[in-house]
Amino acid sequence: MAEAGAEAMEGKLRRVNSWLKKMFDNQPIPQYEVNPQTIDILCKLEEYSEARDRGVAFLIEDMELKAEEYEADANYLEGLLTEGLGLSLSSLSSEGTAYLNTLVNSAMTLETKDTSLASFFSAINDMSSKLYATDSENKEMELELTDIKKKLTAALVLEKQLEDDLKKTKEYLEVERDKAESRSQNLKFLADKSEDFRIRIKAAEEQLAATGLDQSLTHQSLLSMSEKLAEMQKEIVLLKKKLKSYLDLTPNPSLVQVKIEEVKQELNAVEAEFAKQIDVLTLEMPEPSKHKFT
Repeated sequence: MAEAGAEAMEGKLRRVNSWLKKMFDNQPIPQYEVNPQTIDILCKLEEYSEARDRGVAFLIEDMELKAEEYEADANYLEGLLTEGLGLSLSSLSSEGTAYLNTLVNSAMTLETKDTSLASFFSAINDMSSKLYATDSENKEMELELTDIKKKLTAALVLEKQLEDDLKKTKEYLEVERDKAESRSQNLKFLADKSEDFRIRIKAAEEQLAATGLDQSLTHQSLLSMSEKLAEMQKEIVLLKKKLKSYLDLTPNPSLVQVKIEEVKQELNAVEAEFAKQIDVLTLEMPEPSKHKFT
């Protein structure tokens, strides 16, 4: 096995050296490290190079064959002109030469195999079909482009509208933020004032209590008594209406007189209570003090 591997390695090395000599011709071959990996890489390069050379050789051979065919066709056509029509390139006028060049150029452009009418018609039909197909593709692309332009325009309009809406929203939020900040400051001011008034009221109540003010004359007590007086006034009004209704009655004078006396007594009692409450307020109200509240 080792001997077979060594022989294969020797064969690859000889092939590589032969290829390198051919590549560098009379120039010295560069030094390289001889190992299996390097030899394998150089062998692959040699294979690629040989394949490329063969391809180039085939291409050159094909071009030479085509050149021979073109030359044969040219000789054939020249023979037709000279022998069949008695014409030669030197005997053609400048206009005839121009026509001939145009014919040749047209044949080369249309890639016809010869200059016959059938070949030209066939080539023209092929070109017309290709032109029609290309024109159809162009129209489809134009339609797609038009559709894309419409979508792009709509997208740009929408983007502009969104930008305007965003700008308006930012401005609205800015205004609302300013309003909210102003309301917050006002609420803080009112809260501070309320706390200040509460402290001042409490201090005033403490000062009044220190001067011997009856608790029944505080603001809350006075409000309560005022509510009671208002209720008593309403009762007096109702009793007066009730008394008036009895005064309007005509039958049974004695019974009416009794009812009137009862209502009068009830009215007098309410008025007496009302007067008593007024007197209490008057008696308990202290004289105005010159003490200043702080």
